[in-house]
Amino acid sequence: MEDLAVIQTGGKQYVVSKNDVIEIEIIKGLKESDKIEFDEVLLTRKGDKVEIGKPFLKNAKVSATVIDQIKGDKINILKFKAKSRYRKRIGHRQNYLKVKIEQF
Repeated sequence: MEDLAVIQTGGKQYVVSKNDVIEIEIIKGLKESDKIEFDEVLLTRKGDKVEIGKPFLKNAKVSATVIDQIKGDKINILKFKAKSRYRKRIGHRQNYLKVKIEQF
């Protein structure tokens, strides 16, 4: 069995294990090769031992390194009202941090 943890950041939860690369919501002030510690750990599994937090585990931390800042896919938002000549087009690209999980 692979060791894993469930962390929460940016209002989302991620299932991670060692050496995973994930994309998370951007955290201001962080740049490439910075270290991060996620202290909102909901669950850990090491071998057969599973620990579940209520809602978070007290002394559990997941450390990671920022690899890159990237932008997600473009999302097009179209607004339209019939018979009133109203058309509006908006585009959005979300910023993400690409993070490599080091240890937990």
